[in-house]
Amino acid sequence: MKMINLKRLAVAASVAIAMPSLGSAEIFKGETAGVGDPVHTMFVAFANQAGKSDVEIQVNAGQTLTKSMLKGAKGEIAFFSSVPSLVNLMAGQKRMYEKVEGAPELAKNIRAVLGFKAGAYHPVTLAGSGIENWEDIKGKTVFTGPPAGSASATSEALIKIITGYVAGEDYQAVRLSWGEGYAALADGKIDMMVRPAEIGSANIERFGLSGEFRVLSIPGDKVEDQEMQALFGRPGRGMMTFDGGVYKGQLTGGEITALGFTQFVGTHAGVSDDIVYAATKAFWENLDEVHATAFFLKEVTPESAFTSVNVPLHPGAIRYYEEAGFSIPDALRPGS
Repeated sequence: MKMINLKRLAVAASVAIAMPSLGSAEIFKGETAGVGDPVHTMFVAFANQAGKSDVEIQVNAGQTLTKSMLKGAKGEIAFFSSVPSLVNLMAGQKRMYEKVEGAPELAKNIRAVLGFKAGAYHPVTLAGSGIENWEDIKGKTVFTGPPAGSASATSEALIKIITGYVAGEDYQAVRLSWGEGYAALADGKIDMMVRPAEIGSANIERFGLSGEFRVLSIPGDKVEDQEMQALFGRPGRGMMTFDGGVYKGQLTGGEITALGFTQFVGTHAGVSDDIVYAATKAFWENLDEVHATAFFLKEVTPESAFTSVNVPLHPGAIRYYEEAGFSIPDALRPGS
């Protein structure tokens, strides 16, 4: 019978206990929008680079960002895609946050890592829909966004400013998930879709692969309208122009004027400074890889790092930005 060396076994056991396993590292929960959304693309790029500094972010995609920001403010998740306009709604306990107990105090917990230009609202209609200009929407069915998000309210406000049309009275506003909205337009179940997307979006482009479609441009005489300027001036919004020829099969010629949107990668005050510092540093030090991820991410630069950020930066992010020589607005420092 083979004898077991108990002393050697004991030593081996003690070494095994002392050595941490790869799976024992903390995993940080993160939430973002659905696959194909520019917000998702950016968040995944951030998470991928953070992983190089051993900050592992478990990305839960396809989430409603209004809810993700609330979970982030409560400290239930560590990182999340953030909508600047929602910060004010939470702080003012308005709309979707009206019944959230302590919403104004929770909003004070939100911190930012970096901001970015995400894309533009695309009012898309297929050739043959009968819609060639904004006035043609009357009596039609329009997908404006998901039921619980802020995009639907923004889309309906855009339509009202341009046409005077009211959702539910002059046209039927349909609220579905983003994926259902795409499918409904492709299947002819709706007449138009208003979709925030990056410029050159593959999801928008696909409507030109099998036919023709039109992206409606904001009329020039409406750009200077007081209400339109107010919409452009909201947190996370702005006017954007792009060449309609960027999409194959797109029928609106020349330059398209659109409502642009910007977002930021958020975290909360309770996340360790070291963790946020490491993730921020890894992102910016691997910027070439970020730019290679998607065309629109080429606009992510040190000069655009604080685009539309309307909450304080996390101290860990500030530490990196100061080391790297970024110019940090005083308003984004905690306590300012």
